[in-house]
Amino acid sequence: MKFLAILPATLIAAAPAMAGPYANIEANSGFTGSDYTGTATDFHLGYEGSSGAASFGLQGGPTVVSPDGGESETILTGKIFGSVAASDKLSVYGEISAAFDDVNSYGTKAGVKYSF
Repeated sequence: MKFLAILPATLIAAAPAMAGPYANIEANSGFTGSDYTGTATDFHLGYEGSSGAASFGLQGGPTVVSPDGGESETILTGKIFGSVAASDKLSVYGEISAAFDDVNSYGTKAGVKYSF
């Protein structure tokens, strides 16, 4: 619960002049072959902003984890993300995510995007 208590202050302190708040509800389901394994549903609040060629944001809140045939639980999750336009057609992006429960877990995402 500490995460929820400090999230608003962190978002306000990190918000640039052109930041915009948003709500994001997202369901991610998993499958192994044709076997359904479960769904994680995020109920996040966040801020996005940009400065020149860079865009960035952060979001966080509760996630309901519902494994197939198991008991659902609610954990806290969040992510920080951003991208930079390297040229008119090429951008570089990245994301760091975290889930806070008995064993905290973290993930990263990085890539390039070329638009035709």
